[in-house]
Amino acid sequence: MTAAAYPVGHRDNEDVVLLPFARSHLEGALKLSQEMSWPYRIEDWDVALQLGYGFVLERAGTVIGTAAWWPYGDTHASAGMIIVAKTAQGRGYGARLMDALLASAHPRTIALNSTAEGITLYRRRGFVPTGVIHQHQGIPRQCHEPPRSGLVRSMATSDFEAVAQLDREATGLERRRMLDRLIRSGDGYLLQRDGIARGYAISRLFGRGHVIGPVIAETPTDARALIEAALADLGRRFARIDTSATSQLGEWLEGIGLQRVSDATTMILGAQSPAAGPARTFALANQSFG
Repeated sequence: MTAAAYPVGHRDNEDVVLLPFARSHLEGALKLSQEMSWPYRIEDWDVALQLGYGFVLERAGTVIGTAAWWPYGDTHASAGMIIVAKTAQGRGYGARLMDALLASAHPRTIALNSTAEGITLYRRRGFVPTGVIHQHQGIPRQCHEPPRSGLVRSMATSDFEAVAQLDREATGLERRRMLDRLIRSGDGYLLQRDGIARGYAISRLFGRGHVIGPVIAETPTDARALIEAALADLGRRFARIDTSATSQLGEWLEGIGLQRVSDATTMILGAQSPAAGPARTFALANQSFG
């Protein structure tokens, strides 16, 4: 998907061309993220492209910039994977990619998680900070046991509608397509009380190991139970969890060996989606998908 109002295919005086993100760009995008020490695999780029839309900047056939966005219904979207090669930074290429992305996603409200370096670019386009995300990762210090409460079980195919509804109530977003893809490629966990879905988590291969997220729950205690169920299946394998600074999970995550390694600023352009609750987001699918 591209926006007719933006000059896709236009070449500047350095012979850099803006193109719709296609499968042929995956290898170039992977090399670009490796240059930035972002731990994406080619499979992670592929899933992102399957679920969303984006643009690349090419110079002489080499990808020097990427940006992508993912629609959640007709009113909202998330954006991410916004990268410019180190040798091409400072020349307005990030702005060029971002303007193409905004034109393509218009008129949706857009959320993203920004590095410190990107905040000025996004502020100039009207994004406002709304929170902070802490990235926790590492190998757990010991193997975990599944929660003994009996509240958490493995997710079944028949649970999808309940999970999608729970996610929509917690986030205010229509994310069925993303959830279906993540559940099919990972392991899902459902927390129930009195036969009613109250929380869920998904664990899947991503980056250096596994990412646990989204995690949707009503309380930090429930979120921890869902994460513990996922960790019990992972054993002492590398795990990553991206959680809000207000989640009340950070101290516990560090205590089990998942150290806080970086932060990102959540920013929004437009009206934030109303969430019905009472469940809320305790961990992201990743910092791009939200």
